[in-house]
Amino acid sequence: MPTFEQKLDKYAELAVKVGVNVQPGQTLVLQTPITAADFARKIVKNAYEAGAKNVHIEWNDEVSTRIKYDLAPDEAFTQFPLWRAKGFEEMAEEGACFLSIVSTNPELLKGVDPNRVSAAAKASGKAMETFRRYISSDKVSWSIVAVPSKEWAAKVFPEKTEEEQVPALWEAIFNAVRVNVENPVQAWKEHNASLDQKVEYLNQKKYKYLHYQAPGTDLTIELPSNHLWVGGGSTSERNVPFVANIPTEEVFTVPLKEGVNGVVTSTKPLNYGGNLIENFSLTFEKGRVVDFQAETGYDTLKQLIETDEGSHYLGEVALVPHNSPISNANIIFYNTLFDENASNHIAIGSSYAFCIEGGKKMSKEELEQNGLNTSITHVDFMIGSADMNIDGETESGTREPIFRNGNWT
Repeated sequence: MPTFEQKLDKYAELAVKVGVNVQPGQTLVLQTPITAADFARKIVKNAYEAGAKNVHIEWNDEVSTRIKYDLAPDEAFTQFPLWRAKGFEEMAEEGACFLSIVSTNPELLKGVDPNRVSAAAKASGKAMETFRRYISSDKVSWSIVAVPSKEWAAKVFPEKTEEEQVPALWEAIFNAVRVNVENPVQAWKEHNASLDQKVEYLNQKKYKYLHYQAPGTDLTIELPSNHLWVGGGSTSERNVPFVANIPTEEVFTVPLKEGVNGVVTSTKPLNYGGNLIENFSLTFEKGRVVDFQAETGYDTLKQLIETDEGSHYLGEVALVPHNSPISNANIIFYNTLFDENASNHIAIGSSYAFCIEGGKKMSKEELEQNGLNTSITHVDFMIGSADMNIDGETESGTREPIFRNGNWT
């Protein structure tokens, strides 16, 4: 059996070689919490061994973030350092790749005024809009991986002792990202090939509509005529393959902005901005959210939907079978990186340009003309379950089953 350190080394190698796929002479921009310093250093080592020219590290600290939300004046949340946004843009333009390590406390901002959280999200989203466009059009290679924090582990495994919680979350993460196999890099090549088969099938079908039915959900989503399904790996502008999310179990595309109608109900909690939104539903008419409910986190959901005009519409539709590794682990991670890969999901906000033909080279205005939504935010939430059925409707009006009882037909 491999030791914990050996698993950690494999995980770091996976993030560098499969996630961002660092190329010789390339700069890696690493965003990481200070609590993940040991893992971050393994990333740095692997990156230089892969030939990186430089590794630029952006450290962050959740404790300091909470102190700011508690004590800073309101105006602090309406500003975002433009030098930082410009720095990310310049590094992207020079061909850097971008890796984020997340280690979120799901209740970091519990009790904080939602207006402050919303103002900070708007300021950040507006300042980083150009960089986000680089991400959504695959101009650069980018990826996200996760490591446990004490607070996150306690939320996921409240029934375990404090000493057991973090190791249990590590083990759940190792399983989800396929580190617990002999050759994770090869395992990911095989996994991506399996996702590619689903992508090829759906791109041949070119469904005009998707019809969702489940308890609390009766939703119709129209797809643009030139939509593309993608999944697993992507390819950057410099023709470098990468995997944006580790783990990933989804295939996804874009909805037509004004083509969403009906009601959809969440099936897992959404951790947004350090606050949990639970048991919520959205009602759509001609693509726009016209009503919403939430058992927990109503004000946070309201602020999310009202981020800008585009946050009233959807930007992504993703298919994930209920019978999949993360779902079968039967764990609620309270972290979208994992929970979205255990469940069918959709996203409020911006669309990915690479999900329509020729989209990578389109301007913001051209994307909008093709029916894609644009926004300064993009937030996935989970809607899948063992009770979900999905039909695809062809241009001729024929309805065909895609999912039955939560799984591919």
